[in-house]
Amino acid sequence: MNWKPIVLIIVTAVYIYHLILNIIHMRSAKNPIPENVSDVYDPETYHQWRAYHGEKSRFSIFTSTVSFILEVILLSSNLYAAFAKLFIPNDITQLFAVLLLSALSSLLLIPFSWYETMKIEGKYGFNKTTPKTFILDQIKSFVIELGLMTGIGYLLRSLHVFLGDWLIVAFTAAMMFFILLFAFLYPFFSRIFNKFTPLEDGELKDKLTALLEKNGYHPRAIEVMDASRRTTKSNAYFTGFGKLKTIVLYDTLVASMTPDEICAVFAHELGHGLHKDTLRNQILTFLQMIVLGVLAWLTLRTPDMFLSFGFDKVNYGFALILIMGAEFALISPLFALLINYFSRKAEYLADRQAVKEGYGAELISALKKLARQNFSELSPDPLLVKLEYSHPPLSARIDAIEKSLANHGFREGE
Repeated sequence: MNWKPIVLIIVTAVYIYHLILNIIHMRSAKNPIPENVSDVYDPETYHQWRAYHGEKSRFSIFTSTVSFILEVILLSSNLYAAFAKLFIPNDITQLFAVLLLSALSSLLLIPFSWYETMKIEGKYGFNKTTPKTFILDQIKSFVIELGLMTGIGYLLRSLHVFLGDWLIVAFTAAMMFFILLFAFLYPFFSRIFNKFTPLEDGELKDKLTALLEKNGYHPRAIEVMDASRRTTKSNAYFTGFGKLKTIVLYDTLVASMTPDEICAVFAHELGHGLHKDTLRNQILTFLQMIVLGVLAWLTLRTPDMFLSFGFDKVNYGFALILIMGAEFALISPLFALLINYFSRKAEYLADRQAVKEGYGAELISALKKLARQNFSELSPDPLLVKLEYSHPPLSARIDAIEKSLANHGFREGE
């Protein structure tokens, strides 16, 4: 059976799906702004946001189209197989060859990334990345991506060779372990790209420490990340397993918000930890890994799929490309619909935690500042929210926070 037309149809369907979402995203700029967030942008800034939003949307459509055309060329012309034949004919080198070509082809998109970062982001005042930092980031990303994909491919090959049809169970378990390991090592990976310095002693550090300890956590460190090297946008997060946590604040956040607003943002992040949202995400990830295991098993049991693309036998690197770039990509919107639904619910609950900690009003002002700094969309299309948004729109979050503030105040007065 010739699988090439089927795979190309799937890749095209995935591209069209994301193209439609991009078009919806672009057109949503015309939606009226809800009253409770009308003060986020002044008229001049809102005009600038609409220009930025339109330019980013059009460029995203252009970039995804170029990426799609490149992938179709690689698949339809059997270039993966032709490139692999330049290497020693054994499973491991053939696996590496295919993944190397995939990584090298992604280098062709670097000029687009450069334009987006240096020109578009720079035009609207967001980019702080120097040419040197950009090039070093691309090199680091290339090495890390190729290393990770080769490691996963080698794992897939080893499990298939030694366990055969037990691949589903073994690959699912191995991928879950790999994801947990990556989460554990994420702080180390992040230090490859950024510098972290301890937060200075003072009001903010004292308040964040008290907030953690009040809820049974122990701060291992409170650090400031030099996000301003690349962007003016802000964020905060905390990492660590169990009760020992490291708080990470973007230096842009520290510079632009009051201590109480930063505590409000962090109280929200703390809510995720208290509500075991990470555990829920791991359960959903486990379901995805089961699906990946099934897809890997089915793919490797179908040698005609590899013959259709010019290979003499199963190639484990190409199997990863088929699984991730076509098969799983086709069904991932269903997972996104489910995952984003639970994620948005979790965001509301985390916002309530900030209210409980006494930072409800500060969270509203912090969220508006974050929206302004990050040039967030204030009135996204409802369909887009359901399909792609892991966070509720700002207007809906503020409505929920204000209701929570009213209810919380009523209970306190009883």
